[in-house]
Amino acid sequence: MVGRQGRVTGRIGPGLVGEVMIPIRGGVEAFYAHPSVPTEEIPVGSIIVVVEYFAPRTVYVALAVV
Repeated sequence: MVGRQGRVTGRIGPGLVGEVMIPIRGGVEAFYAHPSVPTEEIPVGSIIVVVEYFAPRTVYVALAVV
């Protein structure tokens, strides 16, 4: 999971549990998402990269450098 890219579907920010869609196992799955930098806000539609993964459905993400 770490290093995979995905798209934000629910705003991510301080005190919020956002949502991201990540391509995995031949499909696209939803994961709960938190910002890797606690004060960062990541808007819907942004491309992210997974920094940490906690099974079964939680990821910490950062904005992807495109």
